Amino acid sequence: MPTEFSIGLQIYIYILVFLFGACLASFITCAADRYVLKQSVLKGRSYCPACGHKLGILDLFPIFSFIFLRGKCRYCGAKIPARCLICELLGGAVYVLILLKFGFSFQSLELALLVPALLGISLIDYDSFEIPNGLVIYCAVLFAAFVASYADPLKRLIYGLIGGAAFGVGTLIIALIMDKVLKRDSLGGGDIKLLGAVGLFTGPWRGLFMLILACIIGLVFGLITQKKSNGQFPFGPAICIATYIALLVGQDVIDLYLSLFV
Repeated sequence: MPTEFSIGLQIYIYILVFLFGACLASFITCAADRYVLKQSVLKGRSYCPACGHKLGILDLFPIFSFIFLRGKCRYCGAKIPARCLICELLGGAVYVLILLKFGFSFQSLELALLVPALLGISLIDYDSFEIPNGLVIYCAVLFAAFVASYADPLKRLIYGLIGGAAFGVGTLIIALIMDKVLKRDSLGGGDIKLLGAVGLFTGPWRGLFMLILACIIGLVFGLITQKKSNGQFPFGPAICIATYIALLVGQDVIDLYLSLFV
C-alpha cells in the first residue's frame, strides 16, 4: 500500500478489497455447487436447494444476508450451509492478506487470480472427490501469463518448471510405487496434476514447504471430517490451503529456518 495514502483511504481500500473477496468467494461457492450437480455455472438464477425458490437481491449479499437471515432461507426456513459464510469470510480475509503482503503489484494480481481456482478445486474435490482438469489447466496458463512480469523472467520460468516437474512427476512416481506396495490407489490422478500445477508457482523450495504442510493439513482434515470413500479422503483442499500459505509466507518460513543454522 503506498505510504502517501492516508490512514482513512487505506482502511477504505482494505474494506473494498475484503468485500470483493467475499463476493468472489460467494460466486465460486455457488459455481462449485452447480458443477457438482452438473448444472450450468453461468446460466440461471440462484435458488434455494431446499424449496427451489429463486433468490432475490436481499438473499445474495455476502456475509450480511447470512447474518440477517440467521442462516436460514427467507422462504422456507431451511438452513443455509455454514460453509457459505465461512468461504465468504475467508475469501475477504485472503484478499486483504494478499494486499498487505504484496501491495499493488503483479504478484498480488497473480495470486488474486489463482485463489478463486484454489477455492473452486477445494470445494469440488470435497464434495465429489474430483479435481476438474479445466481448473488445473487454468493454473498452468496463469503461471505462463505472469512469467514476464517478474524482474528475472528466465529465473522465474526455470524455478517454476523445476517445481512443476518435481511435484508433478515426482509424486506420480511415488504414487505408482505406493500403489504397487499397498495394492490400491494411494493418490488420485487429480491430486498429482494439481501438485504439478501449483508447483509452477511455488518452485522447488517453497513447494517442499507446501507439500509438507499439505500432508499435515490433510491428516488433520481427514481425522476431523472423517469423510471417506473406500478408505480415501479429498486431498485437494489440503493442497490448495498449503499452496496459498506457501505463496504468502513460505519464503519467510524458509528464511527463518535457515537462519537457525547461521
